[in-house]
Amino acid sequence: MNAYLSKHGVGGNPRWALDGKQLSADFNFGQMLAEPSSSIESYLRLHRTDEVASQDLVAPLEPSHEVWACGVTYLRSRSAREAESTVRDVYSRVYEAERPETFFKAVGWRVVGHGAPIRVRRDSGWTVPEPELTLVVNGHGEIVGYTAGNDVSARDIEGENPLYLPQAKVYDGSCAIGPGIMLCSAAEIAQLRIEMQIERAGSVVFEGDTSVAQMKRTPAELVSWLIREITFPTGAFVLTGAGIVPPDAFSLKSGDRVRIKVGELVLENPVA
Repeated sequence: MNAYLSKHGVGGNPRWALDGKQLSADFNFGQMLAEPSSSIESYLRLHRTDEVASQDLVAPLEPSHEVWACGVTYLRSRSAREAESTVRDVYSRVYEAERPETFFKAVGWRVVGHGAPIRVRRDSGWTVPEPELTLVVNGHGEIVGYTAGNDVSARDIEGENPLYLPQAKVYDGSCAIGPGIMLCSAAEIAQLRIEMQIERAGSVVFEGDTSVAQMKRTPAELVSWLIREITFPTGAFVLTGAGIVPPDAFSLKSGDRVRIKVGELVLENPVA
């Protein structure tokens, strides 16, 4: 099915909406993702209402959901991570290997949504946003949709030692997802465009674009490796790697605004 699923902060009690109309209060997103893809449309039909959703978007996942990420999936990301690292051959070897790099990024309650601030670590002098196609995967390992994601990363910390990856990637305000979820088949994701624009003091200081087609590995391949020995009964979110990397001299600053577009979805966040 092709539909837009979003989550809205209604009076401190968030409600889900489908194509701008609120779903019933008993709608359970995790339960929806526990269903096979063939049953999702009928599950949503049971919870449709005619109530118009509020404008207050929140991150489109539940507090208990896990967000995982994949690295070195584009040639550009391999080059960037080689440049930042003191152990450069590690990234070339991962790029060429059969097994991809996967790592835990965030739990749902730590993810920020559209309009909420992302952060620079206080102990980092070189932090960048990473715009990424983010897959929505159900409990059966099927890709049922996508959203936009920002895998904010402290490049200097990771570059100092690859074993510092969790500190470079996992901290408060390091993961943004939104604005909502485009429910669709995996085949419709293969050619999506990804764009990023960074504003500072009202001016664009960086912009770039790429395509999912430029990935070395397919989205389905990345998911197959992730679920090989881990189960996600109520689904998971998978950041698929960054093909747009700002120049080495660039680092995010408080007050910047990062705008990421994946397909038709636009995720925008100020930097704190």
